Amino acid sequence: MASRAFTGKFARFMNSETGPKTIHFWAPTLKWALVIAGISDIKRPVDSLSGTQQFALLCTGAIWTRWSLIIKPKNYLLASVNFFLGSVAGIQIGRIVYWRNSQGDSIGEIAQYIANGKAKETKEVAPAPVIAKIIEKA
Repeated sequence: MASRAFTGKFARFMNSETGPKTIHFWAPTLKWALVIAGISDIKRPVDSLSGTQQFALLCTGAIWTRWSLIIKPKNYLLASVNFFLGSVAGIQIGRIVYWRNSQGDSIGEIAQYIANGKAKETKEVAPAPVIAKIIEKA
């Protein structure tokens, strides 16, 4: 009797609209790799994190969590993976904000750092003595 009940539940799971025969099962399952990668990034130095990437992951996590609870059938597996994806990205952004704040940056500078990444270093086109010689000849 117990095996018959298990077989019935298993068959319902296999043939459901969000079961393993559909993309609604496999996409969220494989998306957990992004969450695991984000968790492993917690050990990385903060200056090597991409604020732009973390902000994008935070936004997609929030948007897709909401969407997966609105659609019919509701996809709780998709909601959970996107919730944790957004949460991990939020933690990483918090680390970036805390680190930049400890470096003495203002809120605007921190937001610009997250949006644009590291400021690119500029190099001199020509050394100053060369420019001075050009000016003397003119």
